[in-house]
Amino acid sequence: MPFNVVDLNGAEQRAPRSPHAPRVLIYSHDTFGLGHIRRCRAIANSLVASYPHISVIIVSGSSVISSFQFGDGVDYVRIPGIEKQSDGRYGPHHLNLDLNDTIRLRTDIIKQVVISFDPDVVIVDKEPIGLRGELVPALDILRRRGARIVLGLRDVLDEPVKLHEEWRNNGALEALDQIYDDIFVYGLESIYQPLAGLPNQHLFAHKIRYTGYLKRAVPSPMPPTRYPRITKGPFILVTPGGGGDGAGVIDWVISAYEADPTISLPALIVFGPFMSRERRKDFAERIARIPKLESLGFEPRLELLMNRAHCVVAMGGYNTFCEVLSFDKPALIVPRVKPRLEQAIRAERADELKLIDVLHDPAENGEGERDPLVMASALHALPRRLPPSQAFVPSLLDGLPAISRALADDLSMPIRSRLLAQNAAVTS
Repeated sequence: MPFNVVDLNGAEQRAPRSPHAPRVLIYSHDTFGLGHIRRCRAIANSLVASYPHISVIIVSGSSVISSFQFGDGVDYVRIPGIEKQSDGRYGPHHLNLDLNDTIRLRTDIIKQVVISFDPDVVIVDKEPIGLRGELVPALDILRRRGARIVLGLRDVLDEPVKLHEEWRNNGALEALDQIYDDIFVYGLESIYQPLAGLPNQHLFAHKIRYTGYLKRAVPSPMPPTRYPRITKGPFILVTPGGGGDGAGVIDWVISAYEADPTISLPALIVFGPFMSRERRKDFAERIARIPKLESLGFEPRLELLMNRAHCVVAMGGYNTFCEVLSFDKPALIVPRVKPRLEQAIRAERADELKLIDVLHDPAENGEGERDPLVMASALHALPRRLPPSQAFVPSLLDGLPAISRALADDLSMPIRSRLLAQNAAVTS
């Protein structure tokens, strides 16, 4: 499966700058983890690659957004972070404020960015009205100004019953009908329909466009990166994404190597930026005693390691799944089931289509303790697994070009379409 090497900082000449060129705002509520910001980054970089004259601002609460590379024409505004706790509730990530005050502050910042930047296109990631409705005042302004407002959804959100309850209670269902011009689903209708089961489908079904998954490319290494010695040969990449809830997967993999030293391939474990210091220290001490294991804390250009790896063990997050498909790696997915079934739904459907193998964590599911030999058996089999491309699923990775094509009317012109409409009204 082909992919490209992308150098985001290597352009000798920037596109000509114009105050009248189209503008895109991407909103990501970014509670805790890497998934939302990595998805928004991929879309933003793809848009400026297709339309070099435009400007894109990402509004994000991610505490690690500055670690990522962005193309010319992309910048970000960091709003105070909110994190989802283990019980599903939210709280401020850094500020010593209560949640209501933090949301109010985020709301004001988002509103001011919308007023000042005045985007032609807005892409809202996953949450139709933002976290706790923080996006509503900005959406009202955008609607009055005639911006094109797009809701971008990953392929799986949650169980239909839970999604219906959540969106009915917070007003998101009304927003699908009254606010949004388009709904982009970053997946395939044949794999999963995230809005199936919601009431009043006739009000928004015509807005839904399935784009395909978001293909990832290999970023250019800068500066030259030194990776652990085991990456010079075939190895298994173990990644729990952000790492905040991935300790179980890592513990299971380490215990497999502890129990069975005959596992053929070595493994590189990337903890992720949100794994607790105590957990990381404990894992690092165990890894140091096993010659076939090495570790890294955080690699913002995980695509480089994914491309090098022979195969992958990961949780079932959307972005990791896209990378597994993009770099065509045999993969073992160990999905979480709390606080949402999103990862489990995606993993089981992908397993049915023979894109990946799935292994459920009995400790996560409340079915007992993890057996190290069960994971060891899966790791023995993983290098012999066929890559995802052998499943032959059509249009699987067409997401990024499909988004660019869908927005062409608003972004391809050198002058903002709303500016042209205003000028025509004045001269008519």
